[in-house]
Amino acid sequence: MTTTAETADFVTETAFDDLSADTVDELKKRILDSLGIAVGAMGADSVENVRATVEELGEGDCSLWGGGTASPPDATMLNTAFVRYLDYMDSFLAPGETPHPSDNIAAAIACGEYADRSGEELLAAVGVAYEVQGELAWNAPVRNKGWDHVTHTVISATAGAAKLLGLDREATRAAIGIAGTAHNALRVTRTEGITEWKGLASANTARNAVYSAMLAKNGVEGPTNLFEGQKGWKQVVSGEFDVDYSPGERVHDVMTKKYVAETYAQSAVEGIIELAEREDIDPGEVTEIRLDTFAGAKLIIGGGEGSRYQVETKAQADHSLPYMLAAALIDREMTNAQYEPERINRSDVQELLRKVEVEADDELTDRFEAGEMPAVVDVTMADGTTYRIEKDDFEGHPNNSMSWERVEAKFHRMAGTRYDESRRDEIVETVLQLEDRDVSDLVALLG
Repeated sequence: MTTTAETADFVTETAFDDLSADTVDELKKRILDSLGIAVGAMGADSVENVRATVEELGEGDCSLWGGGTASPPDATMLNTAFVRYLDYMDSFLAPGETPHPSDNIAAAIACGEYADRSGEELLAAVGVAYEVQGELAWNAPVRNKGWDHVTHTVISATAGAAKLLGLDREATRAAIGIAGTAHNALRVTRTEGITEWKGLASANTARNAVYSAMLAKNGVEGPTNLFEGQKGWKQVVSGEFDVDYSPGERVHDVMTKKYVAETYAQSAVEGIIELAEREDIDPGEVTEIRLDTFAGAKLIIGGGEGSRYQVETKAQADHSLPYMLAAALIDREMTNAQYEPERINRSDVQELLRKVEVEADDELTDRFEAGEMPAVVDVTMADGTTYRIEKDDFEGHPNNSMSWERVEAKFHRMAGTRYDESRRDEIVETVLQLEDRDVSDLVALLG
């Protein structure tokens, strides 16, 4: 039986030296990827509204990426919003849950800066957070019970924060107890009429995690039996489960997004772009687009949790397979530009998305649960011709991992909107050499 104490033991006992060289490399990729996405999100209305709120609450000891300071929880709120808002972050692929472990990174960096930690300590904490989140997602999925996946994040981010703040076993146990008791999030965030909160919910969760860890740091007691206690997390939230923590190994099951699109859309988007280019498809001649996919994709972005044909905002567009497939076929790309209001509401994509049919296929669901991300796309033309493409996965999937060079290129593309080449190169080198640097060296480059 997994207990709260077992999780606290894992957090406090894991050190940088416990991470394999391959794991360290993967963690560095996640950090660089997250930083680039964060820079690319700066200036978006919703995250700037978060910035205004954070700045209104006052300055502090931690850096706000892009400029300014705030308390550790408030810095975590804004910086996590940057990482998460564009829906370009990484994802952990479990059969019953798809969380985004990069939601833990800004919290870890804020706590590492606050506590003046080394790069090695940061990597160990991020590895711990990824492991806790991955194990909970794999063994204790909560989506079908009505809870949002950030219900896992508050525990994993607390684990990383507690490690960097130097909490001992009992304080870590208290922090996890406070976080997991007080901050469970409802799935309504991602069903039916989707709002901008979809892109900010994990930021709020990460902020709550850091606050919980700081309360425990200063002596506040929390439930020591969060998971196993009467009316605790297992009884109320998840059901029974067991985990098997291993230092940082779950990071190898995390995908990197190639496209600015929801996780489960990646193979389908890659496929329809390849098909459009291969057959030189004229969007005006398309009469039907059919996607056969796995059950999770149909549920979340294909209409299983509310219609995905009413698309007027970015938050709705990046969770609508009909929109993403239509836009990708027309534009032959899926970047931030496809989520600009004028693009979303243009007649060509609004008309084409209504010709998209999404169906769940039992065989493809079995393949997804066995470790693939399959998609079968058929595009039918006015003359009766049907073009087909079948995908097992996409570039960035754990079976087709994105190389360091590709992650670096993605970083430069995203961060180039704000930082010159020299600054970007400095950030890349700092992440590459993180075990020989301090967290302060990294945040100094993010102003």
